[in-house]
Amino acid sequence: MSDAIHDGLERLPARRPTRQVTIGAVTVGGDAPIRVQSMCSTDTRDRKATLAQIRRMEEAGCEMVRVAVPDREAVAVLPELKRQMQGPLIADIHFNHRLAVAALEAGADKVRINPGNIGGPDRVREVVRAARDHGAALRIGVNSGSLEQDLLERHGHPSAAALAESAARHIAFVRELGFDNVVCSIKSTRVRTSLAAHLLLADQVDVPLHIGITEAGLPPYGTIKSAAGLGALLLHGIGDTIRVSLTADPVEEVAVAYALLKALELRVTSPEVLACPTCGRIAIDLEKVVREVEHRIQDIRAPLRIAILGCAVNGPGEAREADVGIAGGKGSGLLFRRGELLRRVPEAELVDALEQEVRKLAAERP
Repeated sequence: MSDAIHDGLERLPARRPTRQVTIGAVTVGGDAPIRVQSMCSTDTRDRKATLAQIRRMEEAGCEMVRVAVPDREAVAVLPELKRQMQGPLIADIHFNHRLAVAALEAGADKVRINPGNIGGPDRVREVVRAARDHGAALRIGVNSGSLEQDLLERHGHPSAAALAESAARHIAFVRELGFDNVVCSIKSTRVRTSLAAHLLLADQVDVPLHIGITEAGLPPYGTIKSAAGLGALLLHGIGDTIRVSLTADPVEEVAVAYALLKALELRVTSPEVLACPTCGRIAIDLEKVVREVEHRIQDIRAPLRIAILGCAVNGPGEAREADVGIAGGKGSGLLFRRGELLRRVPEAELVDALEQEVRKLAAERP
């Protein structure tokens, strides 16, 4: 890496230091990895459907699962969910603080409340007491759609300053009660508002921050919007746990979250495949090769960089920089492994050769 590039990377903010909290067996903040979570789209009262979705989410890598708890019937399902889950169970509560207390008594590892709609300081105090008694965590969720009335009147609308002020004062209240196992989130549908609010809040508090762009919508736009907002926050060193909020299967949310962390080189848990864009110089069926490689290596859990390039202009140089790379030519390609040219491979054998080298490298990792 050149000195200029190194100096440029040094200018990026380091990850924001926070206290560390415990949610079940998972740590968040401090030096813990940036955690990936999502929320069930099932009716929690439907035990079978909710458990089936939780299993699919956990198989996809979801580290914390949140479920909606709208009534006592949903609370009654929580113990069974907890028994059959691998990771922490988070209960999402609105309006009724008694449901939050009941969810904690039922075994929830964390409850998410919005102090703006839970009914005032006394009710928040009861939830904090229950969280402490049961060794659970609390997430203070501030949302642009349910900001407190006094802040709306003073700021005129759910501005970044209003969101940050709301979050800061609720955190201060909870900390004054002697409770530190707390995470905070500020959610806005606007990327710029979300970024500005987090920048304001990050200078005021040391609690871990859960980040997301709320109501991002359907893919692909929702995916792009989430990546723009979350990427900006993460590159500013902000974010200890993330949810990609899509109008889609929560398994897709998990996949997008990991892809985003991989793209930012913040948490790489699987190979990254780099491929050049299509152009008139490409001399092999590049799209077919890339799709086949991605299909074959989807079981590999090693942070490898794989480059699949289609022509001789940038191909050899970029393929050398990857862990394993192909620089395509007419009907064939040059195969590289960590900068070393191994051999020329006919096009029909490129996928087999590449997969073989990738699996070798993955097996060598501790």
